[in-house]
Amino acid sequence: MRLTDTRIRNARPGAKPHKLFDGGGLFLLVTPKGQRWWRLKYRWQGREKLISLGVYPAVSLAEARRRRDEAKRLLARGIDPSARRRAEKEARRKRDEGSFVRVAETWLAFKAPTWAPATRRKAELVVRRHLIPALGQHSVDTLSGRDAAPVLRRLAAEAPVLAVKARQYLQAIVRHAIGEGLREEGRTLMLDGILPVAANREHIPAATLPEEAAEVMRAIRRHPQPVTRAALLMCAYTAQRPGTVVAMRWEELSADLSEWRIPGGKMKTRHAHIVPLPRQAVALLESLRPLSGGEGYVFPPLAGRRTPHLNRDSLSKALRAMGFAGRHATHGFRAMFRTLARERLGIDSDILEAQLAHAKRGEVQAAYDRTAFTEARRLAMQRWADWLDELAADQAVAVVAR
Repeated sequence: MRLTDTRIRNARPGAKPHKLFDGGGLFLLVTPKGQRWWRLKYRWQGREKLISLGVYPAVSLAEARRRRDEAKRLLARGIDPSARRRAEKEARRKRDEGSFVRVAETWLAFKAPTWAPATRRKAELVVRRHLIPALGQHSVDTLSGRDAAPVLRRLAAEAPVLAVKARQYLQAIVRHAIGEGLREEGRTLMLDGILPVAANREHIPAATLPEEAAEVMRAIRRHPQPVTRAALLMCAYTAQRPGTVVAMRWEELSADLSEWRIPGGKMKTRHAHIVPLPRQAVALLESLRPLSGGEGYVFPPLAGRRTPHLNRDSLSKALRAMGFAGRHATHGFRAMFRTLARERLGIDSDILEAQLAHAKRGEVQAAYDRTAFTEARRLAMQRWADWLDELAADQAVAVVAR
């Protein structure tokens, strides 16, 4: 007797599980706890086998019959329904494991312990904000340059340097997938020629003429957001990497705020770096102290942001909004310092490289580790900050280096 919905609803659980048969091997198993499970009994290669078809009422009587009929069609084609189900489950597992979003997140976690905090933040920003939203559901096994090209070109139009980083990370993620057996050996991602030549050069726009630097400084001073304005000025006055500036913490500063001791873990060189701060930078810090009570991060996040401190991207957006897209970037403050402090103020190259933390381990490193060299940098940075202020006020006097 075939089943009906009424018969199924009226079925009462007993002391032991019992079966209600529908025909063609389909039956409903009613457990002592009242659960109702659809089962299909069939024979495969002379052996009796059982497969689950779902739970009633989530799987209706009509749907259970449809699933039974599909299983029968597989049997007629010489396919074991249980084996097919296992194969489909394994394929889904591999598809999930091999999705770009899963592999990208695994790669980020794998690389994180080897990166400085600023490097980690940049990689997470590029991968999670630009690559995953566009490519996340692609299988890393079949991902091609054609899939990646629109993403990279769109990013290159907005932020050429980030586009180069995105390409670098994308290729690294695919290599990681190959290493994990999720993509065929030797099938690296071919991305040559996708980015414009200018982007490939990783050119960082910077204001390296006095009139350009003056324009930048005046625009920053007019910026309405006080935390963003202070962070941009700190980049200009100290010539430190913008990612390091926004992650500045109060405990890294001396009691009188005249010195910033950056831990090695935050530095690209992995060596601790002492930064003498000019009076202008100290004044900025004093203005920011009430925002955090002098604890934790110096530059708090903007309203509505969930980051622990001001995001470096906020600085880039501010410069673009002020009209400096393609003319001056956040990292450009370092090139501005290296060029103008040497050419216009005549500051010694070793002092400049030491301030930028570009000095190599050896004689120069030993020199700028000594107090005398730190003092030389302190004097140089005060001259630089004073000159920037004078430049913004059209009062700068340049000393051309010989």
